Amino acid sequence: MSAYDPHRLVNLAAMSLVRDEALAISSLEYLPMELYPPLFMAAFSGRHSETLKAMVQAWPFAHLPLGGLMQKPHQGTIQAVLDGLDVLLAQKVHPRRCKLRVLDLRNTGQDFWNMWSGDMDHVPSSSLMAPVAEDMSRTKHPLTPLVVYIELCIKTKTSIKFLTYLLRWVEQWKGSMHLCCKKIKIISRSKENIKKILSMVKLNCVQEVELSLTQKLSTLAKFASLLGKMRNVQRLLLSPIHGSVAEEQDHQALVQFTSQILRLQNLWDLRMEGPSFLEGRLNQMLRCLKTSLYNISITNCLLTESDLTHLSQCWNICQLKGLNLNGVTLTNFHPELLQVLLEKVAGTLEELDLNLCGIMDSHLMAILPVLSSCSQLRVLSFLCGNLISMTVLKSLLRHTDRLSALSLELYPAPRESYSSLGILHQERLAQLKAELWEFLTDLGYGRGVGRCTSLCRYIRNTPSDIEVLAELQLRVGRST
Repeated sequence: MSAYDPHRLVNLAAMSLVRDEALAISSLEYLPMELYPPLFMAAFSGRHSETLKAMVQAWPFAHLPLGGLMQKPHQGTIQAVLDGLDVLLAQKVHPRRCKLRVLDLRNTGQDFWNMWSGDMDHVPSSSLMAPVAEDMSRTKHPLTPLVVYIELCIKTKTSIKFLTYLLRWVEQWKGSMHLCCKKIKIISRSKENIKKILSMVKLNCVQEVELSLTQKLSTLAKFASLLGKMRNVQRLLLSPIHGSVAEEQDHQALVQFTSQILRLQNLWDLRMEGPSFLEGRLNQMLRCLKTSLYNISITNCLLTESDLTHLSQCWNICQLKGLNLNGVTLTNFHPELLQVLLEKVAGTLEELDLNLCGIMDSHLMAILPVLSSCSQLRVLSFLCGNLISMTVLKSLLRHTDRLSALSLELYPAPRESYSSLGILHQERLAQLKAELWEFLTDLGYGRGVGRCTSLCRYIRNTPSDIEVLAELQLRVGRST
C-alpha cells in the first residue's frame, strides 16, 4: 500500500491536523507516538515551518532520519527543523516527551518513514513497535550530546552555500553536538570551496572519499594534504584524472599524492576510473598502500605488462574479494599474466569483472584451471568487448560449473556469430543460442535456473565514424 494511500486513516488524520497549525502544535503533548512520523511527513511536504519547529522539540524517538525526506529539500523546511533544535539545545531542562539523540541528514532512513506511513503493512505491527520501544527505554538523558550525521557533496554553489550554513550552525553548538561525517563526495572544481568546507569537518571521522569530477593531476595533488588527514578512510574513489608522469610537474604531483596514501591505515577499497597517469606507474601507487585491499578497481585506462606483473606481486591483494579491470585492454598481453594474478587471489575472490578487455581464446585458456579453484567466486563477467570462440566458451562454462558459489555469469556472443567484417548474423546467432542452451541443460542447468539472452550494445570510436557493435549477453543464474 502506498505511503500516501488516501484510505489510510492515520495519514488522513495527519493531513487533517496539519492544516490547522495552531491545533497541531497544541496537540503534540497528547498526540499518540504513532502519529508523529506521518504528521512530520505531512508538515515537511507541506512546508508547515512552525509545526516542524515544534515537533522537533517533542520528538518521541531517539533518531530523526531527516535525510530520508530530503531528496528535494526546501531550505525553509530545513531551517525550521534547525530552529527547533536551537530552542531545544538552549533549554536546560528538555521537554518530557523528547527523546531525540541523533539527527541523521544522510540519504537513509526510508525504512523508518515507510514503516510509519504504511508501506510495510505486511510486517506485523508488534515487530515494528519493538525497536521503537527499546529505543525509547534507552534514552533517559536525551540530547547529551546531540549527534548529527551528514554526507558532504561539494558540488554546486547552492549546495556549497547550504553546507557552509549547516556546518556553521553545528559549530555554534559544538559543546552540545557531535558532527559525524563518514562520506565526502567532491564535484566542485573550486579549490577554495573544497578547503572552506573541509576546514569545518573533523577529517578523521571520514570513511569514504569520492573525487567525482575530471581533474588534473596537479589538482589532485593540492587535495592530497587534506586526504592525508583522513586517517580512517576505508574507500577511495577517483574519477578520470589526467596527467603525464613524463612531465616533471605531473611527476611531482603524483609523488605528492602517493605520499599521502601512506597515511591511510584503514584503506581496503581502492577504485580508479580512467587514471591516465597510471600507465607504467601502477607500482608507484601500490607500494604506498599499507593495508590489505578487499576491492581494487582500475578501469578505462592503459596499463603495461609490467603494471599487471606488479599487481600480481603486490602483497596487499592476498585477501582480495573484488577485482575490476573493465576497459583495460589486455589483447597484446602475455596470457599467463592473468593466470598469475588470479592464482594470487583464488582463495578469496568473489567478483571478477573483465568486460571490454579485448580478451582472446589464449587468455581464457590460460586462466581456466585457476578459475576452477576460485571457490568463493559469485560473479563472473566477460560481457562486451571480448572475442571468444564457441569451443572456448563451452570449456569456460564447463570449468565454472564446478564453482558452487557462482550465481551470475555474463559472457559475450561467440566469435562465430560474426562475419569477417564484424557483422552480426542473426540466424547463426540463433543456432548458437540453441546449442548453448542444450549444452547448459546437459551440464545440469535445469529447474530453478534463470537464463536469458539479450543484445548488449556499446560504441567504439573509429577513425572514420562511430561503429556500433552488438553482442549476445549470455546471463546464467544458478539455483541454490
